[in-house]
Amino acid sequence: MIDLLGTAAGAAVVFAATDIDDIVILTLFFVAARTTGRPRPWQIVAGQYLGIGALALASAVVAAGLLVVPDPWTGLLGLLPIALGVRALRTSDDDGPATVVTGALGVAGVTIANGADNVAVYVPVFRALGTSGIANFLLIFVLLIALWCAAAAWLGGHPRVVRLVERAGHWLVPAIFIGIGVVILASSGVLGRLVDLLG
Repeated sequence: MIDLLGTAAGAAVVFAATDIDDIVILTLFFVAARTTGRPRPWQIVAGQYLGIGALALASAVVAAGLLVVPDPWTGLLGLLPIALGVRALRTSDDDGPATVVTGALGVAGVTIANGADNVAVYVPVFRALGTSGIANFLLIFVLLIALWCAAAAWLGGHPRVVRLVERAGHWLVPAIFIGIGVVILASSGVLGRLVDLLG
């Protein structure tokens, strides 16, 4: 019982530490769902489960030694939120929040791109755990994704948040996505690797 509680606490800490930035993104998605109808709430939840599930599965495969991921190159995933942000800037008007993604696969793609660093954390943790430990971790992740989505849905329905996004969303939402992409590119080391290749 103590081991199970310890594993659950460890999973909660790992999840919260690697997915705290998802709250911002999910909140923006839920505001967009309320104001524009896209993506729909069920698509946001499904996309988050797909995205985190893909990250966890990739981490388990890497932890088992079945695949080697060249670390800096995962940073190229930062190009996805940048592209989505630029596209939203180009197509938005001044009447409300920009629509960055419209369905579950778009939400999953943003979650995966934003979670490239998750793999770096999950892999050593999964290597240290046995099969049952990984299963317990993943069960906690399933519960925490639901909690994350519920928190973001609540924030996305808060009048102050909705008013802010409605007033400034046409530039704020794309700017946040572009910023997330830049942070992913910069923190991953991929820019330095590209400079070395070109120089």
